[in-house]
Amino acid sequence: MSKTSTKGIWKVISASSMGTMIEWYDFYIFGSLAVVISTKFFPSDNPTAAFLSTLATFAAGFVVRPFGALFFGRLGDIIGRKYTFMATLLLMGGSTFLIGCIPSYETIGFLAPLLVLILRLLQGLALGGEYGGAATYVAEHAPPGEKGYWTSWIQTTATVGLFISLMVILATKSALSAENFDLWGWRVPFWVSIAMVGVSYLIRKNMDESPVFAKAKKEGTTSTNPLKESFGNRYNLKFVLLALFGATMGQGVVWYTGQFYAMSFMKTVMNVDSSQVDELLGIALLIGTPFFIVFGWLSDKVGRKYIMMFGMLLAILSYRSIYTAMYNTTDISQKTEIVENPRETTEKKADGSSVTISQKKYTDGTTLIEKKTYMDKKDVQTNISIQITSSDKWALIFLVFIQVLFVTMVYGPIAAFLVEMFPTKIRYTSMSLPYHVGNGIFGGLLPAISTYFVSHAKTAGKTDYYLDGLWYPIIIAGICFVIGMIYIDNKNKITHL
Repeated sequence: MSKTSTKGIWKVISASSMGTMIEWYDFYIFGSLAVVISTKFFPSDNPTAAFLSTLATFAAGFVVRPFGALFFGRLGDIIGRKYTFMATLLLMGGSTFLIGCIPSYETIGFLAPLLVLILRLLQGLALGGEYGGAATYVAEHAPPGEKGYWTSWIQTTATVGLFISLMVILATKSALSAENFDLWGWRVPFWVSIAMVGVSYLIRKNMDESPVFAKAKKEGTTSTNPLKESFGNRYNLKFVLLALFGATMGQGVVWYTGQFYAMSFMKTVMNVDSSQVDELLGIALLIGTPFFIVFGWLSDKVGRKYIMMFGMLLAILSYRSIYTAMYNTTDISQKTEIVENPRETTEKKADGSSVTISQKKYTDGTTLIEKKTYMDKKDVQTNISIQITSSDKWALIFLVFIQVLFVTMVYGPIAAFLVEMFPTKIRYTSMSLPYHVGNGIFGGLLPAISTYFVSHAKTAGKTDYYLDGLWYPIIIAGICFVIGMIYIDNKNKITHL
């Protein structure tokens, strides 16, 4: 590539990636704060039910993503890529800011979770239109033979958005006391979004339309009914279904297992201190993110199929071993308590309740803090937090990094793979639907479904209950692997570009 064309593509990448990264930040700040949000917008008398309700609300944003893909994909194929994902950016930013403004359940009752759900649905609609537009926009600027490499920069934005959400949370926590963060500080990461969105909007406003789409529009070859041409045409529908069941379905569950379920598992099943989880997950993401570029670039050389399928296969075969190793790092039954060093304090509250905090230390340096809230001498709520040692932290970073590596293998090449499957005039619509069904529904429902499986197995008394949540991603990825290996062609399709 010439210096001029390289400069041009980097300008496109920067403008597209920044906006998409901010939208992912907005979307995932909710998941990153799920444990805190469950205590603010839902009844507190049943913490498990409140957390599951929060995950369900989190998942709702994923479920509507396909509808956003259809609505905004249609607009993108009719009026253009640029204006469509400018609209999605503003919708996402406004919804995120307003979530941070909603009063708690104690203040406005059931109106609180209802408003959160509505705004979460709007977030899902916005994201449904964002990704397809950004991936298509970048691919249509990229030179032949390099689309995997250049679109892989867009693939990093989801992980970078999650990473930044964790960093903003950690920075807010460090600047405030634990009481102030719990009282109002958790809202700050939602409010920060509005400034980021404003900057990104100004950048995107000065972008040019995709040259491929502009040429098609000038020649009058754009579609007047993208939905009908995408899904009413049997030949094109076949590729939509193949993209979903042979690629994005498995990619979605691997993505959310490696990042969101890993975070949820450490916080709620392993009971690791929330700030420590955010820190170690952030480090694992930081180390793993460059591999999106590596596997995107490699897919230009060897094809998309085998890289994505190999990533799914590795995940299927290793998840149970990885999560067993993760669980064992904080399994108190395998540690030796320092019996002579117990600490316990009790505090009376103005509402008549009392809180007892007990602290236990173990010979390897692990600390367990148990907080019990009593009302009329009855235990109404118990919270356990485990502070891990430095060696355990790095062990968990490594185990999460391995999962992120699987994510980069299946996710790095996927944008180029999807773009190359469909012609210009219906590309935005056709690629957005399978992507957002695979990620939004199959992937987005994973934290709630897997957490439910774990809770059910624990209630049933299974000794390895913590592994039951993995059956969902293993089965879905397994089905996708078989379909993808049989029906997907490894030759990258470039005839449409």
